Amino acid sequence: MAKQDRAIRTRKAILEAAAAVFDERGYEAAKLSDILALAQVTKGALYFHFDSKEDLAHAVIEAQVSSVPPAPPQLSKVQEFVDVGMVFAHRLARDRLLSGSVRLTLDQGTHELNRSGPYREWTEINLGLLSAAKERGELLPHADPEEVAPLVVGAYAGLNLMTHELEGHRSSLERWVSSLYHHLLPSIVVPSVLTMLDLEPGRGARALGLAEDAAR
Repeated sequence: MAKQDRAIRTRKAILEAAAAVFDERGYEAAKLSDILALAQVTKGALYFHFDSKEDLAHAVIEAQVSSVPPAPPQLSKVQEFVDVGMVFAHRLARDRLLSGSVRLTLDQGTHELNRSGPYREWTEINLGLLSAAKERGELLPHADPEEVAPLVVGAYAGLNLMTHELEGHRSSLERWVSSLYHHLLPSIVVPSVLTMLDLEPGRGARALGLAEDAAR
């Protein structure tokens, strides 16, 4: 058990170090020697867990969705849908594994990496919540969850790219996604539900606080 726990900690350290290096330099410029130095592990330890830099990058990409704490259940499924995005935006500025995964997912210069996983996973999560909202009468009759779910994922990708290019960081992402919801949701959500929603910046932190309170 001690060896297994140590192996889990070592793999996590390598993943987090790789994400930090990928986030700072991108895939092409990242060096395994820098990842080893940051993780403080040997080359043998790295190759025990990962076959190559490409394999390591794919592991960072695949960890994106699981690295984001789940938003807590709400009375409104639309609020849960909003909270998923707000928690993501909140964690992105604070979690190097998530930030590095997003950098790799959006890095169009790296053609050998398969980046489709996070797009598909986030779309499925959003689709499930929006479909539940539709069944409960929270969405307007014309609102199609299968169209809205990928639209929001694509909007997040664009906002990520824009804020990173304009500012060199993503600290303003929460403000921009708040604006996205303020403009989008009135066109798909019934007015009685819309007035109950918390769409303001900082909702991600508030949602996580509610989840922590519920867990106590």
